[in-house]
Amino acid sequence: MNNEFLLQHVPFNQMKPEHLQFLSDRLQETTFPGGAIITGPDAGIPDKLFIIKQGRVRGFTRQDAANDAGIWELVSGEAFPIGALLSQRPVHTWHKAMEETHCYELAQDDFATLMAESSIFNDFCTRRLANLLEQAVGNIQAHTASTISHDNSLNTSLRNLLAPNPISCSPDTPVRQALEKVEAAQRRSIAVLNDNGLPIGILTLRDVMVRITLAERSIDTPIGEVMTPVSHCFSPDDFAADAAFYMAEQGLGHVCVTEHGRFVGLLSERDLFSLQRIGLGNLSRAIQRSRDLNSLKQSSRDIIAFTDQMLAQGASVSQLMRLITTLNDLMTRQVIQLCENESGSPAIPFTWLSFGSEGRMEQTLKTDQDNGILFECEADDTESVRRQLLPLAARINAALNEIGFPLCPGNIMASNPECCLSKQEWQARFRRWINSTTPENLLNASIFFDFRSLHGADKPVQALRAWLNEEVARNSLFRRQMADNALRIRPPLGLFGDLVTRRNEHNADAIDLKLHGITPFVDAARIIALANKINVTNTIDRLREAARLKAINQDAAESWIDAYQYIQLMRMQNHRQQMHDNAPINNWLDTAKLNDLERRILKETFRQARKLQSRLSLDYQL
Repeated sequence: MNNEFLLQHVPFNQMKPEHLQFLSDRLQETTFPGGAIITGPDAGIPDKLFIIKQGRVRGFTRQDAANDAGIWELVSGEAFPIGALLSQRPVHTWHKAMEETHCYELAQDDFATLMAESSIFNDFCTRRLANLLEQAVGNIQAHTASTISHDNSLNTSLRNLLAPNPISCSPDTPVRQALEKVEAAQRRSIAVLNDNGLPIGILTLRDVMVRITLAERSIDTPIGEVMTPVSHCFSPDDFAADAAFYMAEQGLGHVCVTEHGRFVGLLSERDLFSLQRIGLGNLSRAIQRSRDLNSLKQSSRDIIAFTDQMLAQGASVSQLMRLITTLNDLMTRQVIQLCENESGSPAIPFTWLSFGSEGRMEQTLKTDQDNGILFECEADDTESVRRQLLPLAARINAALNEIGFPLCPGNIMASNPECCLSKQEWQARFRRWINSTTPENLLNASIFFDFRSLHGADKPVQALRAWLNEEVARNSLFRRQMADNALRIRPPLGLFGDLVTRRNEHNADAIDLKLHGITPFVDAARIIALANKINVTNTIDRLREAARLKAINQDAAESWIDAYQYIQLMRMQNHRQQMHDNAPINNWLDTAKLNDLERRILKETFRQARKLQSRLSLDYQL
């Protein structure tokens, strides 16, 4: 009977039969009346594992007893106290039966044996949240893959994709001879190596068509005259995702791989994305070669289809967001170029800034415009320069809106004179927000402080970032007020750890994944980054850099990152389903559509958000 119950829950349903039987034979069932304390700090080092068969167990600390915000709840199939058993220490929390609760008990010695014998059980206990997330992500990918063919993962190393016996030639080789090599090897491209055996160029069959056939050049032309130059090579240990991002940013279809100073392979986007309908390189090149807004509209639609493919191929959420942002960056740069071609480039150089989710490289399928302009000039010339830039900014904002990036409802756009500022004006504005922390100023800081350069010179932007970090790092009162403001947005967990929902416009019990799921992580990571003068704007990068600097605990940081990525994945999957249903894209998740595993993990991710907020509360004594 134990087996039937265990097979309904993770990780027991994945364990080998002999390990499952070992566990089942050693379980003892115990019943706790409602209100009974099952275990707690006063009981010393725990001597057994509890697996909830039926009922509810509430976990709390002394602090939680006075503040309901920290209380959580475990239900059927969940186990405790795993952390204390692993480290052989007293538990940090009390576990209390909220109603008559039936638990299976496993003695500590049997727990240790199972940890040693079952890799599945060991992995689950040592990486509980990450393990659950991997299963949920796999389910989502499998669902997506049911409509999209795939076989490769962006998480694989390039070494696994390299073909044996790569072909190459010297730059003085006639194209005819190079093509004979290509034909004999049944390839579509060839690398060109210098005297040291390192790649300096690539020639593809398409290059031959454009640069030889259509250009009416001799087929005996030295390949060095018509090759595409290579400026960067990858290592076999680099991930396919790294090569994919590079292809997208550079508009390339191939990359070279070297190891220990020698050429070891040439990879195409076909190698990275087998069976794909829309190639990353093709898509990025199509964007960069667009000559009108209509072609960019098509690229915008292709980005959505491409995201589906990447989700099915196993791209992580951070990879997906970076891919989407990279392609959206290319779209924006091309729009700027088209508008400048139409009306002429302004006499004064400027940098196009992105704020908010684009500034953090965390865009999903639902995004509007958050942008601005930074320029440098003499103080007396500021107004005249702004007058020159605003008409161009208005055309760019309108064009972005036309191709699918809606205008910002809050008018945080470069066409707004308050967002088209000199370096001195941006500094004055930021200083005013830091020194006068009104609710409006705190909101502005949460949007504008995540800025990065998207088009134009990056050096002024880096200088502004360095200045801002110094200003905020020495103003602990401002950071405390930012933290206090951030803590006002709580994860949607109720008194006993259940999901708290609201009725949305579709009359569904739903959760706003952006406001109550993503925002607590983003806000906390921003404050931690500002306190430690961390220059990066991406939420995951901020947490990892803070852990590297030992400003936060490494294990805690990874748990927060796992939780943040899962909520973003749920949000992205929700957007995808809404688009396929031809419904308006929003951030509301209908909880009635969640399965048991998704509901369980979502609650755990929100608990992680609470833990991160507790860290803020402790740091700033709130």
